Amino acid sequence: MKHPNHTGQVRGSDNLWKVARSSGMRRRRARLRTVALIGIDGSGKTTQAHRLADALNAAGRPATYRRNASGRRWLGRLARRLGRPDAQRLVGRDGVLAVESVLRWLAIAIALLSCLLTGRTAVMDRYSACQYASIRAHGGQRWERLARAGYRLFPTPQVTFLLSVDPAEAYRRIEERGTDHETMGWLTAADTAYRTLPEYPSFVLVDAGRPTEEVTEQIQSYLETWLPPPSTPPGDDVGPLVTQTRS
Repeated sequence: MKHPNHTGQVRGSDNLWKVARSSGMRRRRARLRTVALIGIDGSGKTTQAHRLADALNAAGRPATYRRNASGRRWLGRLARRLGRPDAQRLVGRDGVLAVESVLRWLAIAIALLSCLLTGRTAVMDRYSACQYASIRAHGGQRWERLARAGYRLFPTPQVTFLLSVDPAEAYRRIEERGTDHETMGWLTAADTAYRTLPEYPSFVLVDAGRPTEEVTEQIQSYLETWLPPPSTPPGDDVGPLVTQTRS
């Protein structure tokens, strides 16, 4: 199985990149219904999901950005207002996982229903895999079985991009934006959790440690069956930073 090395480009051969592109060509006439962007906090999911939705709309493919948050930040702020250091000290680990699972389920359900009714492409900033990874990072494996039973209702996105970034870089970005805080321990645990999910081989890995524009180019290039390929200045080849994982 291929793994990103975090410090450089995602490992993967040119042949593998061509296979992924070729697979996309076979789907040329399919309608893009759902794309999900997942990854640890600080990986750039929200920025790239907004950019992808904008690019699809500009290309005449009506799309809607949907942020499927779990409410963890809200719960953390509530805990601090009530004099507790974090959400777990307020409602316990099981309480946090229950609230997260329910709120994210509702967000995804509303997003999918809205896009089904409007016929627009759903660009999902987080999806069910994010909840499974959160549960694993918290060490609540029995909750994962319950979550999977509930989330089984949702269709698998046609493409799921896993934005891979070194937890240390993710931590730096989070501290720089200053709107929230995550510990290195949590970011590392979440990063490991994504890589141990049974769905991992189906994810399209993106080296999100690269500059934002390069990440955007690679995501949109992978979706070239639905988007015009992004232009790259002559001699400025950024390489195959996106690859479909294979077990």
